[in-house]
Amino acid sequence: MFGKHTSPPGGRKARLLAACTVACLAVTALAGSPAQAYATGVRVDLRVLVFDDGSAGVGVVTAQMDREGVPYDTIDLNQPARPALTAAALSDRVAGQPRAKYNGVVMPNEHALPPAELAVLAAFEQTFGVRQLDAYTAPTAAVGLTTTWSGLLDGGALAVTPAGQAAGFGYLTGALAVDDADPAVAESYGYLAAPAAGANYTPLVNGTSPASGAIIGVYRTGTREELVVTLAMNEYQSVAQQLGHGLVTWLTQGVHLGHWRNWFSVHIDDVLLPDARWDAERNCTVGDDCPPIPDPLADIRMTAADVTALVSWQNTQGIKADLAFNAEGAVEAGPTDALTARLVADRAQFRWLNHTYSHPYLGCVQDFSTTPWHCATDPVTGAVLYAAQADIRAQITDNLTWAQGRGISVNRAELVTGEHSGLKTLPQMAVDNPHLAPALGQAGVTIIASDASREPVTRRVGAARTVPRHPMNIFYNVATRADEVDEYNWIYTSRADGGSGICENNPSSTCIAPLSTVTGFDDYIVPVEARIAYGHVISADPRPHYVHQSNITADRILYPVLDAVLDRYRSTYTAATPIVNPRMSEVAALQTQQAAWRAAVAARTVEAYLSNGRITVINRGAALAVPITVPANTQTIMLSLLGLELRGGPYGSVYGPERSGWTTLAANGQQLLRTA
Repeated sequence: MFGKHTSPPGGRKARLLAACTVACLAVTALAGSPAQAYATGVRVDLRVLVFDDGSAGVGVVTAQMDREGVPYDTIDLNQPARPALTAAALSDRVAGQPRAKYNGVVMPNEHALPPAELAVLAAFEQTFGVRQLDAYTAPTAAVGLTTTWSGLLDGGALAVTPAGQAAGFGYLTGALAVDDADPAVAESYGYLAAPAAGANYTPLVNGTSPASGAIIGVYRTGTREELVVTLAMNEYQSVAQQLGHGLVTWLTQGVHLGHWRNWFSVHIDDVLLPDARWDAERNCTVGDDCPPIPDPLADIRMTAADVTALVSWQNTQGIKADLAFNAEGAVEAGPTDALTARLVADRAQFRWLNHTYSHPYLGCVQDFSTTPWHCATDPVTGAVLYAAQADIRAQITDNLTWAQGRGISVNRAELVTGEHSGLKTLPQMAVDNPHLAPALGQAGVTIIASDASREPVTRRVGAARTVPRHPMNIFYNVATRADEVDEYNWIYTSRADGGSGICENNPSSTCIAPLSTVTGFDDYIVPVEARIAYGHVISADPRPHYVHQSNITADRILYPVLDAVLDRYRSTYTAATPIVNPRMSEVAALQTQQAAWRAAVAARTVEAYLSNGRITVINRGAALAVPITVPANTQTIMLSLLGLELRGGPYGSVYGPERSGWTTLAANGQQLLRTA
């Protein structure tokens, strides 16, 4: 988590494709040596070996491989009866050809194994040209380094060198910062280093503040290459997530199973409806938990001008918002409603999401006679009363009918229920509304939004699948900076400071000093919320974020947060590595692919290897989409016969300095690629 301190090291623990198009471009002779540094005349399997002692540095690499779907095996160094590493565990022969069982090795540090095992590992790496990554260590002669400076690097500046750009970090613009999420907490210890006398060492990432020296670089001894990391990181830090893909790319020499993108989508809920307003005087929400009074504050509803502003923002940022709409808001506003007219006129500018017709609670029948409310029950049987199946179906279909009548294109497979209702919600509802899944099936819904803060993992709801969404802490009941700060203060400050004291009783929350209603939004809330959302983006998390229509009217407080996320991203990542902006159905498809791939990796049903620049991927199980990442010059092989290759076009699509894609292979299907 943010703020976790990581200490200095020491004492830590055959067939081809089912069809080949005749429109192939050329037949070429079998190419010679591969573009990578792997040895020639050998087979190298696309699987990484990890020696894990539980340290944070190893966790940085394994977390990145998990995000991308890179297969790896783990040897637990904390297991007392662990078998000694042998040459047979690392290599053998297949069809008479020497085989490396792994295409990369992750070590906690350069001395994590006994000397005899280190010798076995070094011989394997040198024989096959397999690289080793030392996840965190101190500069010593053993890794070709001397220390130029050591200490806390929180907030320090880093710079990717030209060599680093060429060696795997080319998706970064060059400059990035070490995290300093909390100035009161020590977060990252590091050593800045220089090559020792006579050492063959190439810096890939330098620390430029508070002193100067390398923190990631390659130490070469003979033909053996070792990536040395002297910055303590954990998997949740931005600096680790930004560098993570480069670590994996360097380790695997740009060839591995797995797929990497950075995702960001924003859903705007309650479009066309008004939202209740925060009452700063009484510290409650009008119409919700505020006692009734004469002339209460008016609800919040966006205007036609806000639609124009949203279109302008989208065009400037190159990001499409998803409008989760409720048609009843337009119907109640009447035929002359300017907001409805503007949204309908600009309908092609947005992606539209069905948010039900009138936003009712679709779980159990709520009984508000207690605080908090509870589920109403049948007075005779005691059974919980739920929203009816017919009512749920009508809420879905009536909203679609309204949209269809106005030429608004909606994917009927996607649905966001009001408050994610109908899905289980603790403490009141331990199970889904039993009428929900049948209603979804009748209405053709196969993708339903859930709240990632309550259910972070996708799951089945009948024939549908959930897509968890990240709630952004820009409250649904505010439209101005002042109200956002006032409610923020009420939730996150102590009773002594005038707050609710919720933060004092919640072990997962920390009380803060009261924020200024004038400067607190821009100086505190925007940086905090942008940092959280940015962390989701750069951790390859495709789950959408959601806010409310109230946040894009009045002061339009959503935009400073989104702009901060996008500005930081574009200053850190190259234009060739853009944010991907998927709609909810695309996220669901990706999550389904990822789940199937994780199962295949666990079952080891996919065989993949590199030999003399040719990549072979064979699916030994049921039909499966296989993720593959390769260097930019990689081409598909449409036919291989008697030493000749019929090549197709480039593989996959470009992202950063690489190419990657998901390739669907039938049972026993195969993909051949040429890297050089």
